[in-house]
Amino acid sequence: MHPDMHSHLPTRRNLLLGAGALFAWPYVPKVWAASGRDPRFLVVVLRGGLDGLSAVMPVGDPQFQNVRSDFKLSATQTPFKLDPLFSLNPAMPNLADLYARREATLFHAIATPYRARSHFDAQEVLENGMTRAGAGVDTGWLNRALSLVPKAKGIELRPTKALSVSATTPLILRGPAQVETWQPQTLPYATADTLMRLQALYDDRDQALANALREGVQVDDFIASDPGMAAMGKQPLKGPNSFAAAARGAASLMAPVTGPRIAVMNFDGWDTHASQGPYEGRLAKNLASLDAGIAAMKEGLGPSWAQTSVLIVTEFGRTVHVNGSSGTDHGTATVAFLVGGAVAGGRVIADWPSLKETALFEGRDLAPTMDLRTVMKGLLIDQFGFDEKVLSDTVFPGSERAAGMKGLLRV
Repeated sequence: MHPDMHSHLPTRRNLLLGAGALFAWPYVPKVWAASGRDPRFLVVVLRGGLDGLSAVMPVGDPQFQNVRSDFKLSATQTPFKLDPLFSLNPAMPNLADLYARREATLFHAIATPYRARSHFDAQEVLENGMTRAGAGVDTGWLNRALSLVPKAKGIELRPTKALSVSATTPLILRGPAQVETWQPQTLPYATADTLMRLQALYDDRDQALANALREGVQVDDFIASDPGMAAMGKQPLKGPNSFAAAARGAASLMAPVTGPRIAVMNFDGWDTHASQGPYEGRLAKNLASLDAGIAAMKEGLGPSWAQTSVLIVTEFGRTVHVNGSSGTDHGTATVAFLVGGAVAGGRVIADWPSLKETALFEGRDLAPTMDLRTVMKGLLIDQFGFDEKVLSDTVFPGSERAAGMKGLLRV
């Protein structure tokens, strides 16, 4: 589907609106230096399954208030209106500002080809670029793309390394292209991450124990005490904002002409089965942390932001209806975010399926109407000159019917 074709589509499709971990780029074509183009490409994987209906709210859908009656904004909270159909969660002012500056595009009712509800399998499909889990592929689509860029461009490239902002290399970056890992905070970072995972588990299973852990463990002070962040020359961000600190540091590594050009970054903790709190609770805090991380990336990249695209994705969405624990369960379609100075933004791209009970996928989920691979392929085509056939044959095998979306970047 082409973003600019919405005015020619059937009635339901007239709702089409508008047209780390981080990555590090292991090759810098000489032609970029000659043309003045020196792009950066970053991917952030939100692990656990983001509730797209809470992040980008379809307030123009008459069913929305009914299906989400358990989640209410306070009288002092005002969502950021994006267009007549969608509003952005009030926890994300930086993203709203980028949207207003036309440096952000949002995609809704989007999903990978995966249609079940296993985190493990869904993340495998998201990262290996295949049509299903269990395909026996141990390489990631981004690494395969990196290894094919010389052939795609047809020119000699200067090799460097791919960057994984994590303790270990995620599947998306595994393969023949060389990858270097960078962990912003060594033991403190890993320990804080473990504590946050434990906190999320208790939030889901035992709220009393979760409250005791929250009161008994000063995670914020623990993270802020890490001398490694002070060595970056920035005041370390506490607690939930540790993601922003890591994002700023990684972006600073990518900004120089000698730095990496592609990187991957993970952000855990999006599995909100209980006490989801989309506007004031747990999810709102995660969204605020992601929002702070986006601003930190822009700051860290400096002038290089103008040639940067950041793709933020998750393995699947959440159920449309709230469960008995004030949370949502594993779902299907969700949202993806594309931000950066290179983005042709100010748009929400969505073939909205509606939230009527008869329109839900398997009677419970937001129905997927857009293939995430069309966005991934479109970015590789626009930013790095890939051929559609190479992407369909090798990078995303079996994706012939998911053509790369055009016009995502200012190129």
